[in-house]
Amino acid sequence: MAVWGVAFLFAAVTRAAEPGLVFPGGKGLGQGQHIVFVTGEEYYRSEEGMTQFAKILSHRHGYRCTVLFAIDPETGFINPNRNQSLPGLEALKSADLMVVFLRLRELPDADMQHIVDHVNAGKPVLGIRNATHAFRYSPESTSRFKSWDWHSTEWPGGFGQQILGDTWIAHYGKFQHEATRAHVNPAERRHPVLRGVGDTIFCPTDVNSVERLTPHDKVLFHGEVLSGLNPTDPPVTDERKGVRMPFAWFRTYTAPSGKQGRSFTTTAGASLDWQSEDLRRLMVNAMLSLTGHEEQIPEKTNVDHVGEYRPTPTGALTDAMWNERKLTPASFGPSSPTK
Repeated sequence: MAVWGVAFLFAAVTRAAEPGLVFPGGKGLGQGQHIVFVTGEEYYRSEEGMTQFAKILSHRHGYRCTVLFAIDPETGFINPNRNQSLPGLEALKSADLMVVFLRLRELPDADMQHIVDHVNAGKPVLGIRNATHAFRYSPESTSRFKSWDWHSTEWPGGFGQQILGDTWIAHYGKFQHEATRAHVNPAERRHPVLRGVGDTIFCPTDVNSVERLTPHDKVLFHGEVLSGLNPTDPPVTDERKGVRMPFAWFRTYTAPSGKQGRSFTTTAGASLDWQSEDLRRLMVNAMLSLTGHEEQIPEKTNVDHVGEYRPTPTGALTDAMWNERKLTPASFGPSSPTK
């Protein structure tokens, strides 16, 4: 193993006692910058996919990356069913980019404050799949951040609609029965983030409804519903045939503080989706753009997996299933990343 590979592995493993997982930065466009991945959703194995992205961004592009997880405080295991536990959010104080892959969280105000501070500073945000409905507060909640709820009327649509462009509406494709074929927006084909990205992307994840974007939001891909879960399956033949929903887009948001910032969102997100090289390249290019390197995006960004990547299928798991998995942040440490 190369000396740098040893150092990389040692640094991540020695930080295993921290709430999340930290991958050190190195040489590359992202040298000296910090990306924080905030995970916590029950269906799409965000703990798998976001850790792999952290490895790619760290090992191949020089960013320091922190991955945070929903942790069961009683067992110490990763368990996204615990929607009020997400330790380590203070890492956002030094974040240059926050990647949000959350679903219906109700975090204590002291923890939520770190997310709010990042947004109020106008810092960049990248939202994945369920991030459109990242937060949900119970009716009896006294939180000062209830307006961030996905169906807020005080701040319409909450975090999802205001910062990312839309809140949760519905599955447009049938969940776990109809996949997505995303098509590039011809009007944006020359956008720097699309360098090296193919004209179509296949995802096993279904198409989500996205209906509230504005003309100012820049859609790079639209998704059509396939009639099955295979890339060779034809589009549906019902009333949805030919109708394509926004699949990936940029937005300039206005924070509650009044400051403006940039966000990028995709309705892709299952760990199985990230097997697509084109989708990984779209995501990494978007992160390069959000951190100030849009003009430096190469013709074909290196998005090769780091170490072994074996994603598991979509679906909710019971507490017993999560306890049986016995996953901790250290479970996702790099396995001798030498290529």
